[in-house]
Amino acid sequence: MSPIERVECCEVTELHEDVLQQINAKMPDLDSLYDLAELFKIFGDSTRIRILFVLFEAEVCVCDLAEALNMTQSAVSHQLSILKRNKLVKSRRDGKSVFYSLADDHVRTIIGQGMDHISE
Repeated sequence: MSPIERVECCEVTELHEDVLQQINAKMPDLDSLYDLAELFKIFGDSTRIRILFVLFEAEVCVCDLAEALNMTQSAVSHQLSILKRNKLVKSRRDGKSVFYSLADDHVRTIIGQGMDHISE
């Protein structure tokens, strides 16, 4: 068993009003923080991350995406619906095919910064 690492705490209670005012002035409202937490939950699934990495490279149809990830089209479609509902991917129809791509550059930035962080 590994010992539990303890976090150091202040020995006395001393409030720093200037810091608290600065924090309160910048703190987003609770609804915004909830929405942000929900967004990050979407990134908490490795299948969705794999889908996003494929979409970094190219706009692809569900058939190609399923093949690239060795998944069923049904499983891929389910994950794509979650990503689309959360505005991380977009789709376009071309005849009988539906092609998916990243919704915008924000998605690429979020994933890129996450990769930079874990690579440090």
